[in-house]
Amino acid sequence: MHKIVTTVLVVLTVLYPLGVYLALGNVAPQWLAVVLIALAVLRALVTRQRFWWAVASGAAVLALAAWWRDDALAVKLYPVLVNAVLLVVFAVSLRHPPTVVERLARLSEPELPPSGVRYTRKVTAVWCVFFVVNGAVAAYTAAFSSDATWALYNGLIAYGLMGCLMGVEWIVRQWVKRSNTVVSNQP
Repeated sequence: MHKIVTTVLVVLTVLYPLGVYLALGNVAPQWLAVVLIALAVLRALVTRQRFWWAVASGAAVLALAAWWRDDALAVKLYPVLVNAVLLVVFAVSLRHPPTVVERLARLSEPELPPSGVRYTRKVTAVWCVFFVVNGAVAAYTAAFSSDATWALYNGLIAYGLMGCLMGVEWIVRQWVKRSNTVVSNQP
């Protein structure tokens, strides 16, 4: 049951920009704010991860701003919030290892060699840059673009860019692993 609820919440989170886009003009921003906070709090309760509690806290601030101002901008800033929290989590892990990427790598390779640790630090830094750029574009689309452009970027293009980054990283990782294997096998 827990996996089903988590899956539903992930799907709802991914579809959030589309839902907001379809609701704008039909539903008052205050009610979108209620949906935003409910989604964030439910995700935090189900996952029990500090990351989602930070997102839920930020979502509460955005929801209050949307409620207070009767303005959809605060509701559209949710993707900016998620990027900001991810940036903080990844950046803090660079300062206080192990990095987020190293922890993920150790799930499949518990005995990660020092070269792997160095590589995961670089990948974590790349993700930090991604979150800065993606968050900036999300903020720009929320403040200065049409609702359709905002929804297109935050509901499709941003996910496509994340997928591309993951794919490129996977290709680079295979190349780095082969390079390290060749070097370690030389006499």
